[in-house]
Amino acid sequence: MVVVVYTTIDNMQDARKIAHTLVEEQLVACVNIIPNVESVYRWKGNIEEDNEYILIARTIDDNVEKTIQRIEQIHTYELPDIIVLPVTGGLKDYLDYVSNETT
Repeated sequence: MVVVVYTTIDNMQDARKIAHTLVEEQLVACVNIIPNVESVYRWKGNIEEDNEYILIARTIDDNVEKTIQRIEQIHTYELPDIIVLPVTGGLKDYLDYVSNETT
């Protein structure tokens, strides 16, 4: 089953580092980096506002735990935003591509 792994980070250099690492290690098939999103969140009792980058990675469910652990290892946040979303459908050829490009 294909899943989406979503995370955010505060700069393009680290976004690219995470994306390249995950693809090179074949944990994910691809990663989209969406720049310049504004995040508003509560952190340690304060309302914070930051510009961030969204990373959207596609992988298979067998790689989810390894992908989460790898992101956690190289992420710069104290508490990285890492969530997994199931893919309930899509173009079969693309879903096959994701499965074939991950180990």
